[in-house]
Amino acid sequence: MKVLKLSTQLHKWVGLVVGLQVLFWVGGGLVMTVIPIETVRSEHRAAEVRPSAIELDDLPTLAAVALRAGVDPVQAELSTTPRGPAWTLTPADGEPVVVSAATGVPFAPMSPVEASTFAKQAYRGEADISGTALLPQAPQETGRTGPLWRVDFADRERTSFYLSPTTGEVVTRRSDVWRFYDLFWRLHIMDWQAGENFNHPLIIVTTLLTLSIVITGIILLWIRVGRDLKALRASRRTSSPG
Repeated sequence: MKVLKLSTQLHKWVGLVVGLQVLFWVGGGLVMTVIPIETVRSEHRAAEVRPSAIELDDLPTLAAVALRAGVDPVQAELSTTPRGPAWTLTPADGEPVVVSAATGVPFAPMSPVEASTFAKQAYRGEADISGTALLPQAPQETGRTGPLWRVDFADRERTSFYLSPTTGEVVTRRSDVWRFYDLFWRLHIMDWQAGENFNHPLIIVTTLLTLSIVITGIILLWIRVGRDLKALRASRRTSSPG
């Protein structure tokens, strides 16, 4: 009797405390299962862009570029960007420096027309651009820092492309689908601010409490099934002919 009473009380009161979070866990799991991750990442809105071949003979040497940029790189990476070939020069100390591979100097500031053009080239679909803006600080949803160009499209998901203001490359894509998914992800891991930490004390304690509900529920079920079986056997004995 004591075990039954204790299990009943724990099951009831702990259930009241964590019941809403259990609902968020189940709801979040459903959202993550139903919506393909490719849709969340707006991969269906990303056009296949083939990089242009880089004619090395037409470019100055890396040494000449580094000298003109005033950087002594310990690592250098040559890449194709919408604004032309670019060197990313990483010095021993400090942040990487991106310069034009043709001139050895940083690219000029990008205009709204350029940003819109590059975003449209990287976009798959027929929707028109609904807005273009240079953001001085990257929004939290991008997971980036520093300024970014944001180009919005008038499609049903309200897709946004975020572009590097230096090279014009699309660094990430976001949409209302991503934002809906992100909301349930934050509720699921109980990190409502950054949506990144799923090992914090609150979720650990809540998980332990939820485990106690499961254990006490099993105990209650075991006791009640035992009682029902005992009552069934007693009923059969009394109803059987003498």
